[in-house]
Amino acid sequence: MTLPRQQAFGRPAVLRREAVAAVVPVAVAALLAAASPAAAAAAAGGAPGVGDPYFTLAGNGGYDVRHYALTLGYDPGSRHLDGKAVVTARATQRLTRFDLDLKGLKVTGVTVGHDKAAFRRDGQELVITPKHALREGREFRVTVTYAGKPAPVTDPDGSLDGWIPTDDGAFVAGEPQGAMTWFPGNNHPKDKASYDITLTVPEGRTAVSNGVLLGRRTAHGRTTFRWRQAEPMAAYLATATVGTFEVERYRTADGIEVYNAVDPREAAEAAPVLKKLPSVLAWESKLFGPYPFRAAGAVVDHAPRVGYALETQTRPVYDRAPDLGTLVHESAHQWFGDSVSLTSWKDIWLNEGFATYAEWLYAEQHGGESAQKAFDDLYARPAADDLWAFAPADPGDGAHIFATPVYARGAMALHKLRTAVGDPVFFRVLRTWAADHRDGHGTTAQFTRLAERLSGKDLDALFRTWIGTAGKPQRP
Repeated sequence: MTLPRQQAFGRPAVLRREAVAAVVPVAVAALLAAASPAAAAAAAGGAPGVGDPYFTLAGNGGYDVRHYALTLGYDPGSRHLDGKAVVTARATQRLTRFDLDLKGLKVTGVTVGHDKAAFRRDGQELVITPKHALREGREFRVTVTYAGKPAPVTDPDGSLDGWIPTDDGAFVAGEPQGAMTWFPGNNHPKDKASYDITLTVPEGRTAVSNGVLLGRRTAHGRTTFRWRQAEPMAAYLATATVGTFEVERYRTADGIEVYNAVDPREAAEAAPVLKKLPSVLAWESKLFGPYPFRAAGAVVDHAPRVGYALETQTRPVYDRAPDLGTLVHESAHQWFGDSVSLTSWKDIWLNEGFATYAEWLYAEQHGGESAQKAFDDLYARPAADDLWAFAPADPGDGAHIFATPVYARGAMALHKLRTAVGDPVFFRVLRTWAADHRDGHGTTAQFTRLAERLSGKDLDALFRTWIGTAGKPQRP
């Protein structure tokens, strides 16, 4: 994610209480299960969260989603959404019930397999009780029909997230929790899946999603767009942005299918930047390894109330015409954040610090200031500056995951690593990280171990100082 141009590295931090899920510890659940058959049945429900310390109700326990098939119809005039979600998943434990994340919208029916299922709403949880218990290891399919006027959520830092209406459609950006505003799912990066997204909108509007456009058809004044994201994707990276767009399609020299959709009000400013997308992807591919997806592109909307861009997988969404640094940043996220995803929001510096450092590298190699100069300028900030407020690898809560240290000091940590191990090893670390965790997940601990293994150096003090400790470090 990149932020407003006037705010270089972070969204404003506004503290907000988070609801705390009442999750029965695994050991206690096991004791209850042993005590009686009734207790065993009660313990067979999937947890209402995956245990993320910052977003306690995000995601759900008891199953792993394999695929989402979303069929949506949206009317920008009435702001009404009709939806059908078919979620294919595998039970990771015996399930007498399970949850999907869904906020707002009215659920009109749920089936599991061919059978109607009981359901109820509990805040952002859609609690589903299938007719028959699902055994561990079973693949199952749940179908949810729903409708209503989707609305964004307000994040702990005060920004909007999710389905955000615009004057001609909607800007759909789900980081960190907004996916649940427009489809039911397992809304945490730990559970990635493939997607088929079909969007029907009034004729004259364009509906843009992730991956490859399979086809479009207009009939009776409405146009249907069919998109497929075959590579695994975290729910927050899905988009269904709708608007009046000028569309550009082409294929790069490397065979990547590019689809750009640009609001006419942003077209003149966006054009020279988007023209550089193929060269930016080629440059990043040399540094980070092969581009991880079949498709690329951009959605440039006119959405002044949003205030940020997001690295939606294969096709970032921009709330206005991006500058070149923003394009480089969101493109770098396709490797760091999209292909290699988080297991906990606490580790978000692995996304934002890496994408920010990509901006520094691009400037350094294209006639701009050096990465060392960028580092020195930041280090010159006084000890009381927000840059040193907390450790990048421990923002503390969901209100601070998009704050300055995550971006700027995260990039500074990578520069310190680069100077400590040298360019050949440093870039080998980045390429190996992207290759080893492609389509998967990574943690801070895994990254630090990789850097130590490939460099042959003890880097504990470096990482402890630059990502693990608050306050301005003493510069050696």
